[in-house]
Amino acid sequence: MKIDLTDTTSSKINKALVQGRRAIGTPAVGMVLTLVIVTDEENAYDALKAANEASREHPSRTLVVIKRVSRSPRDRAKARLDAEVRVGTAAGTGETVILRLYGEVINHAQSVVLPLLLPDAPVVVWWAVNAPLDPAKDPLGALAQRRVTDTYAAEQPIQELSARADTYTPGDTDLSWTRITPWRSMLAAALDQVQCEVTAVEVEGEEFNPSVELLAMWLAGRLAVPVKRALSAGPGLTGVRMETDSGPISLGRSDGSLATLSIDGQPDRAVALKRRETAELIAEELRRLDPDDTYATALKFGVDRLGEPQEQTRASESDASVTADDAKAKPAAAAAKKAPAKKAASK
Repeated sequence: MKIDLTDTTSSKINKALVQGRRAIGTPAVGMVLTLVIVTDEENAYDALKAANEASREHPSRTLVVIKRVSRSPRDRAKARLDAEVRVGTAAGTGETVILRLYGEVINHAQSVVLPLLLPDAPVVVWWAVNAPLDPAKDPLGALAQRRVTDTYAAEQPIQELSARADTYTPGDTDLSWTRITPWRSMLAAALDQVQCEVTAVEVEGEEFNPSVELLAMWLAGRLAVPVKRALSAGPGLTGVRMETDSGPISLGRSDGSLATLSIDGQPDRAVALKRRETAELIAEELRRLDPDDTYATALKFGVDRLGEPQEQTRASESDASVTADDAKAKPAAAAAKKAPAKKAASK
């Protein structure tokens, strides 16, 4: 069932939701969270399709916020809200409200969304495109327990990763990190099969793919070894090679679906490592609403530290601390030297 509302308000939208539930014979609200999707008109269809598929696992009220840019100054000065309410089969297993904001109301999207949130239920905000550099300080992000971005959709993904690290707040996460969950699981399982010490790692993938950098930073932080980032034609991540004292361990995927795990002294094994759709990524993120500390640690490792020997990194950090201590000590030493001279002069 679909209900179109033109030049409406949040109160009228809530009434339309109640009317729609009664019309299809399900007056009770059986949803577990509110998912707020911030997108543009171009990407709204794909984002809503992914959310509807994820709602089979997580029944939710989905609020799609589309900020429409007005062309004329007169239209930009006016505030208008259009809505499309979907319940029943048209909205998956939950409810969907598509909000189109015009004029001044674009700058106050949180005032439109707030009355539509499910009471006593968690809120997740997902920016399909054009995510803010600091999601926690965004007016919509401030309403959520979980804030999902997608660095892969940014114009400069690698620079975006560095900005995310500087502004990270518990509850932030990124779909570029979610994409490498199967890779992390497979690599951890491979290392559990062999008693060895990793000495170096190389991560290979297409250019401008932040998932490659995130996997490399995760490995560098966990294994405390230098990790080299190599380029390939893709798609996405194509391979990881770990040098160990018991021989090399490699995981390669050239076609985006089937990977080969090679461990020295064991036969090669084919493993399923398919590139996942956005709906699967969103469903995974909705399974946990607590802060992802592992993501935070990998993100804060720093892209610029990839490839550095860990001993060099620790030495540079210790040198920096010693330099800072010396800088603090020099004024005190200078003052101590001058004190006796002043005392002798007084005598």
